[in-house]
Amino acid sequence: MGAQVAGNSGGAGRRGRRRRCARPMSEINVTPFVDVMLVLLIIFMVAAPLMVVGVPVELPRSAANSLPGQDEEPLTVTITAQGVVMIQTTEVPRDTLIARLRAIAAERESPRVFLRADGAVPYSDVMQVMGALNRGGFGNIGLVTEAGGPDLDGQGG
Repeated sequence: MGAQVAGNSGGAGRRGRRRRCARPMSEINVTPFVDVMLVLLIIFMVAAPLMVVGVPVELPRSAANSLPGQDEEPLTVTITAQGVVMIQTTEVPRDTLIARLRAIAAERESPRVFLRADGAVPYSDVMQVMGALNRGGFGNIGLVTEAGGPDLDGQGG
């Protein structure tokens, strides 16, 4: 008596030749989307540092928190290391500074102005420009510094 293996030859043949129906693919291919987003991220990372006011000054460092943002483009007054006063990127003589500031203040909604001064500028010059800003109609003056300065609590920056 020979041993016979129970055959299921009919089932084995069908399993190997299963037909696939052509169904529409319901998955979204996100690879091109991710590629585009990574390229845009790189472009914005490169372009973001170029969007600051173009007058180069060596700002002092401070541990102060930054000011909240605003809707209107901020007015920036800069004092360079040579003592030149600039409104945005336009050089302004000191004798016409208050008149220019009053004209600008009449057109703006916000009394906020940012003052950037090189670290080599004497304190008295910075205070003179701050007084001119106040007399020109800007009562909300923010001093711009670089982050990472000393904390004055012994922890460093």
